[in-house]
Amino acid sequence: MLFKLSMSGLKSKLKDYIVLLAGLVMSISIFYMFETLAMNRTFIEANSMIGPIQFVFHAGSVLLAIVTFFYILYANSFLLSLRQNEFGMYMMLGAKKHKITFLMFIETIMLGIISMVLGVAVGIGLAEGIGRLLMKELEFPSDGYHAFYVPSLVVTCIFFFVLFFISAIMNILKLLRVTILQLIHADVQTDRITIKGKRTVVMAFFSILLLLIGYAAMINMAVLQHFGVIIALITITSGTYLLFMSFFPLIIHKMKKNKKRTEKGINAFTFAQLNFRINSLTKVLATVAMLIALAAGAITAGMAFKNNVHIMVDGFNIYDVGIHNPTAEEKRILEPITFIEKHEYRYKVDEKFVYYLKEDLMKNPPLVQTGKAREDFGQTKNVSEDLPVGAESAGGKNEAKDMIKLPAEWAEAMNTIEPYYVHPKLRIKIVDQKMYDQLQGKEGLVWIGKSDDFMKYTKVWKQIDELQLKKYTDLKAERMNSKYTNYVGFNSISSGTVYMGFFLGIAFLAMMASCLMFKILTGASKDIKRYEMLRKIGVRRELLTKSMYKELFMVFLFPAILGIIHVLIGMKMFSFILVNPYYRVWLPIMLFVVIYAIYYFITVQLYRGIVLPKEK
Repeated sequence: MLFKLSMSGLKSKLKDYIVLLAGLVMSISIFYMFETLAMNRTFIEANSMIGPIQFVFHAGSVLLAIVTFFYILYANSFLLSLRQNEFGMYMMLGAKKHKITFLMFIETIMLGIISMVLGVAVGIGLAEGIGRLLMKELEFPSDGYHAFYVPSLVVTCIFFFVLFFISAIMNILKLLRVTILQLIHADVQTDRITIKGKRTVVMAFFSILLLLIGYAAMINMAVLQHFGVIIALITITSGTYLLFMSFFPLIIHKMKKNKKRTEKGINAFTFAQLNFRINSLTKVLATVAMLIALAAGAITAGMAFKNNVHIMVDGFNIYDVGIHNPTAEEKRILEPITFIEKHEYRYKVDEKFVYYLKEDLMKNPPLVQTGKAREDFGQTKNVSEDLPVGAESAGGKNEAKDMIKLPAEWAEAMNTIEPYYVHPKLRIKIVDQKMYDQLQGKEGLVWIGKSDDFMKYTKVWKQIDELQLKKYTDLKAERMNSKYTNYVGFNSISSGTVYMGFFLGIAFLAMMASCLMFKILTGASKDIKRYEMLRKIGVRRELLTKSMYKELFMVFLFPAILGIIHVLIGMKMFSFILVNPYYRVWLPIMLFVVIYAIYYFITVQLYRGIVLPKEK
């Protein structure tokens, strides 16, 4: 009997449970995908470069798990509030409280099992599609990778089963604390905030103070490190809730008191709708603001890592390619590339030195970094220092006291021109034309070039590096330090980060959608009578529809503004990792705004279909 009542309860609130399921399925599927990408041992052992990505996806799983934990507790608590009246009626008809609590326990566990089955199924699909896409992006073999991976399946099922069990226990404890009368009259209780008074002023003060502390912690993350993350997490979360609880009711109250605004159309009704049950609305909107910050922040941070790859690569390697004594095959490979700068430098080699010709170097001075400061990273200039004849590269302990050292800029430039592996035991010495002609050593030629777009010719750079490894047999790829090898290293981390950020963002957006829809759509049934009354006294459907758009626009607007502010300030916490965390930051923000706007219009249409159905 209890099972039948439980199934009946699930069917009666099917729309609300579908909204919850959407968020749960998305979070479970993405959690499974992250764990699959991070735990495939055979695949990881076959591809040593996957190491940084493995850490990235484990970190994403942890963050998703923390947010999902609180989301499940909140969502199940909200669904419990919808069923309070129903449970009260069961108890009025003679049902024992422990039977009702067991009924709620069954529903929560059933919901968990359904969401886990659907989530794992979707997760396997994502692991197959996204995993293959990631491997194609990073250009490494997929041997040993399996989308259906038992260890990640076990971890996912155990973790989410524990979450649902804890949620079910908490719902039971909540039910045990309320009386039958509280359950029956739950739907008719109003929930208003006192706008005036010292309490509101204190809450407003502390909300701003906590947010400022949190923002300061994120800006100074390089100094505070892990401690800064904890400070920001606590202060920004609590500050956001206090801000909505103190300022949002005040804003609505001021709008409602403005006669010019309220007397226009049916704005009085719109503001009355917002003012109704405003306390629960503020808590929901604070939760939504935090989920928006996490969603937009995850997408923005992921794309920031990707956008900074070419900045990092250009900063560490000015020239795209450098070849000593280029072969006919190397010349043929480089022929289609458009170079904006290319130079050739002659040298001779004996048993002690590599002699570079001063006239060649001074005629075509190479590029070097403009300075050592962080803001100068990636900025270049031609070497402007004088190059004395007889100058030598550093010789360590065996340096002669009267040795002329290479000037700093030229020393930096020569590290590019003369990589350590070409003549590993020899030092560099600068000679003029007369001295060069008298040398009997073997003559060589070094060729360096910078193309119009490094990213456009990555396949060519890969071929050049492969030929260099054949030419210098003792050289290992990971120690080559070419621009392409650095690009592969940075790209391997950023690609995992951008995928993780995108899918974390999608998961958080799904949770945010669920939270806001819970509040708007589940409360829509109570608004039907008010809209029917307005229709009966002659208010046009167009005016009522316009009122809905205004009301829900304000509900959507405030958390979006605060969430985006959190993101824009929060990007500063990556400034000690990324050269420019705000590079093209508008792109992910615009992407989020478009998705958020689409979700807004869908919500309005769903709400409109409930409270203002089409007239026959």
